[in-house]
Amino acid sequence: MDKAEGCRFLNEAYDKLKDSDTDSALALLDRALNYDYENKEIKYTLKCVHWWLEHSRRIDSIDNLYGKGAFLFSLFKQYYVFLDHLNQTSEKPQTQSEQQAEFEQSQYAVRYFVYSKALFFFKELLSNPANQTDHGLLLLTGRCYKGMGDYDEALKYLEQAFSIKKEDAETLAQLADVNALLAQPKHAKVLFREAFFIDPSKIDLRALESALILKLLDKVAQLGYKDKTLCEWVPIYGCLWKVFNVKRELKQMEVGRLKQSIFTMEAEMDANPAWKEQLKPRLLNRYFWLIDYYEAANENPSAIEETLLKIKVTDPDIYNMYIG
Repeated sequence: MDKAEGCRFLNEAYDKLKDSDTDSALALLDRALNYDYENKEIKYTLKCVHWWLEHSRRIDSIDNLYGKGAFLFSLFKQYYVFLDHLNQTSEKPQTQSEQQAEFEQSQYAVRYFVYSKALFFFKELLSNPANQTDHGLLLLTGRCYKGMGDYDEALKYLEQAFSIKKEDAETLAQLADVNALLAQPKHAKVLFREAFFIDPSKIDLRALESALILKLLDKVAQLGYKDKTLCEWVPIYGCLWKVFNVKRELKQMEVGRLKQSIFTMEAEMDANPAWKEQLKPRLLNRYFWLIDYYEAANENPSAIEETLLKIKVTDPDIYNMYIG
């Protein structure tokens, strides 16, 4: 076996994938495998490409451009399940960031193929001025560019999407991710903190790519949190571990809304004890934000003490970590 030849064919296959030439890419991957049958990356890439070709066949039956692009995006949830299965059946299961590091080139080439295909449909739509203020279209276009590694172009479209819908958690999270990828950590931290405050459940965690957020997700997952629970606890540990440590000043109107949301959540938890585990991390996060406001505004220390007591009653372990 000539492993160097196998590596050469693998890299050529990646280039063909980025050119959307899947027939040539598969032929090159098969040749690469003949030279290096034990190569995990070649096998992994073959499985991923075949998965996308099989699951995206229905796209030809969709008769509108947005539907075609959105259909490709809708497949990612199933694709993540497929990747998790590959990971679980491997000799040594890995975290999300470990998988990304080991198969970075492979996943980039596959993502590039999928996102460039979706982008083809979205760009045609954006050529019509009537579509250039469509929040959903701008968001998906920005995500395409981010997935293809064109972060400057992604930033442009995501900022346009944000200007139209400023309180959308997914838009903020994607914008934060791009800022982190562009080595703007302070701006990224502010935006991530904001996104996870608005609605963690609306954030597609698997679509985030920056090391800043992936390391945090891995550490929170190691505590035993998964899926819907994981996203709710990310902002709590992001605060405790000083990841979400860049904050902005709240406006008085926002402070009023914050206090009202705390009052509402406290009442909901008292009235529905079964909701406690779901509501608890969101309530704790709001307590954190309120204390930040009190400290920045030099409020009466008794207001801070009262909020700290509420944290202690809600979760003593989190309280000990917070004051420690």
